[in-house]
Amino acid sequence: MSRRQRIAGTAALLLATSGWGSLFLVSKGVLHHVEPVWFTLIRYTLSALLFVLLVLPRGAAPWRKLRRHAGPLALRGAAGFGVFSVMLLVGLAHSVPSHGAVIIATTPMTTQIVRWLLDGVRPTRTTLLTSALALLGVATVSGLLTGGAGSSAGASTLLGDAIAFGGTLGWVWYTRGTTRFPELDVIEYTALTVLASWPVLLAAAVGASLLGWSAVPSMEGLRLSWHALLFVGVVPSAISVLAFNYGVRALGAVTGTAFLNFVPVSALLMSAAMGRLPTAGEAAGMAMVIAALLIHTASSRKASAAAAAPIALPQQNYRTCGATPS
Repeated sequence: MSRRQRIAGTAALLLATSGWGSLFLVSKGVLHHVEPVWFTLIRYTLSALLFVLLVLPRGAAPWRKLRRHAGPLALRGAAGFGVFSVMLLVGLAHSVPSHGAVIIATTPMTTQIVRWLLDGVRPTRTTLLTSALALLGVATVSGLLTGGAGSSAGASTLLGDAIAFGGTLGWVWYTRGTTRFPELDVIEYTALTVLASWPVLLAAAVGASLLGWSAVPSMEGLRLSWHALLFVGVVPSAISVLAFNYGVRALGAVTGTAFLNFVPVSALLMSAAMGRLPTAGEAAGMAMVIAALLIHTASSRKASAAAAAPIALPQQNYRTCGATPS
């Protein structure tokens, strides 16, 4: 790998994680004007348009794959973009942006726990210990262990943080789908799941409004938040995903996962720049999560290196009949 490729891959991963960190700060204000289910629909309508432009140069092949796997792709996309996004936004409405970023950063470890439960692939002891440390950090950030002191708003954000954490399970199930469709590369899987699930997101938004569960956004609300909606639809929902896929392809999955540590850090830095400094409880909880992620990533990288290393066979002296060793 050339130095230029490493620099480009690193820059792409920093762009991706910074975009995802900004998602929480920008979305918080939009929720005053657009409710989560409609926010999700608008967000992925914009990203779907970009993904259409991305797959058009590939000709008819992606569209044939979409028709062949429309149902399963729609379900995966609905979980990853619908359940995950709506629960994340609902949780964010009852929490603060930095908390959501910390919770999202625990997703790689949650994925391994889910693999253990569903596939019987037992995590290592290090994974179990770092997962416990990360969950302890999330509980500290949300104010569960400090009676609300973890939140600078002065009230526990446990409910919102729990909803957001539950939403990450939808994203875990979505990412597990990449192995179910080996004929799709990372760009096709991302683009086709967005396109296949868009009718589901539309039906969910319309249905929620008809049942009185969610209000249709007003023209005034859209006017006040259109710039934030455009940013979220383009940057975190499309550009960050593509940048992350590029960085993973350039530097590897283990390094790409390590950069998820920067999501809460970027959200914290942006929040501090906007005048909201973290409390002692939030800082301590974030430190626990980041430490757990760093230890987990280092352990995974060490295990990958050990698995890839060639096995050295012991040298043996072989004697032929009547020969003496030289």
